[in-house]
Order: sequence, then C-alpha cells, then structure tokens
Amino acid sequence: MEPRPNYITPAGYAALKAEYDQLLGTERPAIVEVVSWAAGNGDRSENGDYLYGRKRMREIDRRLGFLAKRMKAAKVVDPARAEDRGRVFFGATVTIADEDDNRRTVTIVGDDEADAGTGRIGWHAPLSRALKGATVGDLRTVELPAGPREYEVLSIAYPDA
Repeated sequence: MEPRPNYITPAGYAALKAEYDQLLGTERPAIVEVVSWAAGNGDRSENGDYLYGRKRMREIDRRLGFLAKRMKAAKVVDPARAEDRGRVFFGATVTIADEDDNRRTVTIVGDDEADAGTGRIGWHAPLSRALKGATVGDLRTVELPAGPREYEVLSIAYPDA
C-alpha cells in the first residue's frame, strides 16, 4: 500500500531539505570524525566521546531516514496557485469565530510544518478536516477532546503568487 501523500508548502519542503542537508553535510561528518578519533584512543567501553558519538550518530541516521521518507512522499502544493480561492483548501489562511465570538486565524499547512502556537495547523488536524471545503459564512462543527465546538468561517485568504 502506498503511503498517503505528504502535502507540504514550498517553504515547508525547503525547511525539510535544509535540515536534511545540514545533518548529512555538517553534523554527521563532524560526529564521524569524533568517533574515529575516540576509537583510536583505545578502550571503547569507558570512552565517553566514543559512546556519546555513536549514540548521536544513531540519532542523526534515524532522523535522516525519517526526513528522506517524508521528502519522498512529499507532494509540494503552492497555495498561491489555488484555483478556488472562495473555499478552504490546503494553504488557506482562515479566520474563524466560535459560539462566544472568540476569533482565531489559522493557516492550513502540511503536517510536517504545523505549529499551533503560531496558528499553523496540520492538514490532518481535526479543525482542518472540519474546515475543508468551507466558504465564508459556513458553520462547521469540530469534535474536540472537550466536546463538539462550532465555528463560523469569517474570511478566507491565500498568499499572492
């Protein structure tokens, strides 16, 4: 079974690629150098540089594998090229209000670039799933851990090309 596509913005893909390149081109070679130097010092069982270096190398290799998989599955979608700007789709910046008229602005991005603290929510988050396809004025109910909550879509915006 093929994994579901990893939708991501061009900026998000560039960030993944930059992290991959930095780990592969800078961090890993530095750790390899430390480990080979430490291995040449003799007894490896009590050599902190060797043990820590090997542990750090495994962490880097795991992260490189994860990033490679995510980039391979990535489907870069440029929200600036959205055709239907009147509906909420990937890359939309949406202003919503709940029943108490608390307003919130969120941008729907790829799961790898989500950061709820800055208003960037992942494409597969409950709020994103509820907002997909909505137009201004629509009411959408979101199932949250605290119970269902209804939101009204106040505005929808996409970045300019």
